[in-house]
This record gives sequence, C-alpha cells and structure tokens, in this order.
Amino acid sequence: MNDRLLLLIESNTTGTGRRFAQRALAEGIEPVLLSADPGRYPYAAEDGLRTVVVDTADPAALWSAVRELAATAQIAGVLSSSEYFVVTAAEVAARLGLPGPAADAVQACRDKTTQRRLLAGAGVPVPAFTEVGEVAEAVDAAARLGLPVVVKPVQGSGSVGVRLCASLGEVADHAGALLSATVNERGLAAPTWILVESYLTGREFSVEVVGHEAVVTVAKHIGPPPVFVETGHDLPADLPPRRRDALTACAVAAVRALGLGWGAAHVELRLDGDTPRVIEVNPRLAGGMIPELVRRACGIDLITAQVRAAVGLPVTLERDRDAGASIRFLTAEAAGTLGPADAVEEALSRAREVPEVVDAALYRAPGTPVGPAEDFRGRLGHVITAGSSTAAAARAAEEAVTGLATALRPPAVPSAVPAPAQSHPAQDREDHEDHEDHENRKDREDSKETV
Repeated sequence: MNDRLLLLIESNTTGTGRRFAQRALAEGIEPVLLSADPGRYPYAAEDGLRTVVVDTADPAALWSAVRELAATAQIAGVLSSSEYFVVTAAEVAARLGLPGPAADAVQACRDKTTQRRLLAGAGVPVPAFTEVGEVAEAVDAAARLGLPVVVKPVQGSGSVGVRLCASLGEVADHAGALLSATVNERGLAAPTWILVESYLTGREFSVEVVGHEAVVTVAKHIGPPPVFVETGHDLPADLPPRRRDALTACAVAAVRALGLGWGAAHVELRLDGDTPRVIEVNPRLAGGMIPELVRRACGIDLITAQVRAAVGLPVTLERDRDAGASIRFLTAEAAGTLGPADAVEEALSRAREVPEVVDAALYRAPGTPVGPAEDFRGRLGHVITAGSSTAAAARAAEEAVTGLATALRPPAVPSAVPAPAQSHPAQDREDHEDHEDHENRKDREDSKETV
C-alpha cells in the first residue's frame, strides 16, 4: 500500500474517473475513492481500487473520513472528476493546505446565473439571460428575450434538463417540470430557480484550458432539437486563425473573470456572427472523451496534468504531434432496440474496419430497448478516430458510426451524423459529465491502451 494518497471524492462512473485512478497509480500515488455508494462505479471493483464509504454530501462525515485516512498516510491531493463534487473536492483540498482551485470561485462557477453575471460584469460576451423561480416569470422572460429560448437548470451536467422552447406554452411546460424537481439526476437537492436565455444559432465549440493557457479548440456536433445532446467532437477545430484566436481569447478571459486558473477548465462557446459568446465554463476536465481526443491529436495528457497539479508536481503541456481526432456517439432517431448479439458484433466489426478507428463500443446489451436521446444518458455507443488531420479523422468517424448504427433495429441513419454546420439551424444546441455509465466494455477490452 502506498503511503501517499490521492483522494477522489465521488467520480464519473467510468471514463475520466477510472483514468484519474490509473494516472495516479502511474505517478506512484495510491488513489482512494470516497463515495456514498462505491457500487455506482463498476471500475472500482474491477480495478481493485481502494474505497471508503461515506456520505459525501455531509461535510462533517466526509471530513471525519478524510482525517482517518490522514492519520495513517500522507494525503497528497484531492480531486473529483464529477461536476457535482468539484466544489467539495476544492474545499477539502483547501482545508488540507493542498493544491487546488479556489473553492469560492468553483462554487460561483457551478451556478450558471452567478457565472453569467460575473462574466457579463467583466465584459465577457454571454447570451442574454434571466433567472426565474416561477413559471409565470419564465414565460415573461421568454417573451422579453424573444422566442425561441433555451430553458435550463442553473446547475447540472451533460445537457440534462436543457431544452429549446419554441412557444410560450413549451416554456411554461418545461419550466414547470424543472421547478417541480426536488432532486437532480444524482439525487442531490435541486435549486429552486432556473435559467431562461436567448438561443444562439451559430456553431458551437469548446476550448480546453489549463491554468490560463488554451490547449485546444474543439468543434462540437449537436443532435436535433429541442434537446442539446452532444453527438460528436472534432479537434483541433478546423478554423481560420482569426476565428480560433477569438474563441481562445474569449475562453481565457472567461476563466480569468471567474477567478479560476488552477487546473483544467472546459469552456463552451457559440458564435454569434463573428462574436464568440460563452455558454458556460465548467471548472473541471471536459467529458465526452475529449481528453482522450486531445491525447490522440496533440500528445497532451490532460488527465495526467490534472493529477500532477493536484499532488503538487510540475505540469507540462507540450505537443508531440500535430494530428486530428474525432468522436461520434451513436444515438437512435426513433424507438427500437439493439439487435441480437451477432448483429451487435457485426456492427462493431464494421466500425472497427475503418482504418482510422482506434476504438468502437456499444453501451447497451443486445436486445435492449432504445429511443431518441434526451441528454448524454441516451447515447448508445461511440467511435473514436485518429487521423493525419481533423478532416480525415472526422470523415472516418462519420463512416464508422454509420457502420455502428447497423446494430439498431429497425435500421436507422444515426442522428450522430449531423450536417457539417455542427449546430441546429436557426429554426431548430456539451459535459459533463463524461458519457458515463457506458465505457466499461471498452476499458475491459482495451486496458492495454490505458486510454
């Protein structure tokens, strides 16, 4: 047993959470998962990860568990890969005198209304928005802003609860549903207010930032409205230098305005004409396998960087390659099922036969009922490609996900293959958490890759 520990306070169920633990071990530090229910994380048992059962939503209980661990070993760092526990991790790290982001900045960032106000006050462009606590207020806000509008929770991840509303009736219905919820998808208390914002129709991107350095710009693909399911990413985004520089400058300005600047931040933006506007800043690593795409395309391991930063080791962000990488997620256009086992294996084989494919996976068992995705939890599988350029990787990903879609019954064109515009048209919207709950099969089949 190692005498230096990296505490992981909750996690994503697989994906980035698992990789945090793997990278810690590679650095000679023992990862310890603190969780109210370690059974949520299949990788913990599969990998023999040390776990501590504790109510992570109870600060006193959590601190007691941390002190017990500190009595027998050196706690070197504290992290969480979960959007819902990044504030908790920052607070514990600060209390222990360990590296981490400013907890108050992370707390402010996690509330989308507070975040928007801070950004707007610092002159960082954002969509027009209003915070509301009643259905009537939501309807009034939508009327003032002009339809269509986006109605969303003020806290959350993975586009859960985010919806484009084209009429005041739709605004009332969705606002009512959000405001009536007492807990979120993680079982945590839900805020009693929501956000109504103007809908931007330009292309959507993310900029991955470490400290105050923009590492890469990512082009997003978004599924059909009225929901905002991210169906793919391409990086580096194929953009004229002027537009790329505008996006990265806006993202770094947003990180600075929010008082962040330690570790990773995932900044989502949309173009409004030539003006980038910040949709939201997530004070954590990106989900959706973006860190893996960055590693494939640029040779920069963002997860290792985050782990090293947390335990006070030097971080390097030097590129060792100039390539492209893409991911496409499989989603269903209509209700159906995944086919039988032989059809699933044939679909995976078709996807993997595309030369640039480095990973293909389906997240559901053969015969499982499926339907159109409402958020990240409705994604059914993915393909990851690495090519000599972004365009080559994107073409391969679209070809491979089409092969993966042959697993669907009835057969359908996957909605994960959008038009090149990468966004909804005007009349018609990424993290995440990671597209979690789904990557176990990949991790078991390809553990040698240490993705």
